[in-house]
Amino acid sequence: VARAVKGTVVFKGRDITNIPSYAMTKLKISISPEGREVFPELTVEENLLLGGYTNKKRDEFLKRSYEMFPRLGERKKQRAGTMSGGEQQMLAIARGLMSNPKVLLLDEPSLGLAPLIVNDIMEIIKNINKEGISVLLVEQNARKALAIAHQACVLEQGRIVKRGTGKELAADESIIAAYLGKSKNVRRDI
Repeated sequence: VARAVKGTVVFKGRDITNIPSYAMTKLKISISPEGREVFPELTVEENLLLGGYTNKKRDEFLKRSYEMFPRLGERKKQRAGTMSGGEQQMLAIARGLMSNPKVLLLDEPSLGLAPLIVNDIMEIIKNINKEGISVLLVEQNARKALAIAHQACVLEQGRIVKRGTGKELAADESIIAAYLGKSKNVRRDI
């Protein structure tokens, strides 16, 4: 388990810097980890039920997962390890939502996915936020992340070097040059 070396994480006035991950669920914080980390030998439905093990309305949230992610409903009896990367990412996000979080942490949800699937995942993230769930997104695809972010921070070696709205950072020349790969003054024909 990684422990913080310095700094603190405060949630609702409480220092949660080094509390164990299982205790986060009681605080209504859930995570969809980098690399998806689904249980490959379990079915889609079994993965979802594990995500909602503390939720008294688990059946209601299971139904909601299948409505939000119809493909998961189609594959509910399929072993998670046999699904595509995009389907596994949808499962990981849905599993995180099964605990009825107020905050959903998403670590690199676009990692290793085809561009069309990345667009779908970003749209799903926007819809989750519209439902009133705060989303903390860690994402290397800066262009996609900034396009959906209300607030954004740019980190370099663990330090915040820029912060602002997603729109502000997406228009910042230094961010464009360092992370987005082109100057907004350079014309590119597509």
